[in-house]
Amino acid sequence: MTPTMPDRAGELIRALGLARHPEGGFYREHFRSVREVVARGDAAGRPRSALTAIYFLLLEGEPSRWHAVSSDEVWHHYEGAPIELYSVDPDRLELQCRRLGPATGDQDPVLAVPAGHWQAARAMGPYALAGCSVGPGFDFADFKLLREDDAMERRIREAFPDQADLI
Repeated sequence: MTPTMPDRAGELIRALGLARHPEGGFYREHFRSVREVVARGDAAGRPRSALTAIYFLLLEGEPSRWHAVSSDEVWHHYEGAPIELYSVDPDRLELQCRRLGPATGDQDPVLAVPAGHWQAARAMGPYALAGCSVGPGFDFADFKLLREDDAMERRIREAFPDQADLI
C-alpha cells in the first residue's frame, strides 16, 4: 500500500529538496563538516567528517526500515506527528521503543541511538519531519540495512515479531 501524501509533507519535500532514502522516507543532507576526525576503533583509520546532518521526513505507513550506522545518531523532531523510534543493541538483543516529538511526559524532542545499534522508525500520524545528526559523520559505506544481514534479521524477527514489518 502506498501512503497518501499529505499536502504539508509534499510542501516540505519540495521546499527542502528531499529525495527518497534507501531505508524509506525522504531526506537531504544539509550539513557536512569540513573538519575531519578519525573515529576511535575504526580499524581502517580513515578520516571522515566530524559531523553530518540531514532533514528526514516519514509518511504514515512508510517507515524507516531496520538499519545500522557505525556512528552515534541524534534525532530531532521538527514538525508533524510524533515518531516511534526503535533501537536494538546487537550484543544484548534488547529492544527500546521511544517516542520522538514535542516534549511531554511520554516523548522527547531529541533522542540518540548509539553507534552500531539497529534502528527503525515510523510516523505516528500523516507525516513527521525530523533531523538526524551523525558524528563522526555519516558515510553510506557504513550504512547497513538489516535485510542484508541474514543472521541478525533472523534474530530480530524471532525476538521482536511485532517489529518484523520494519524489515
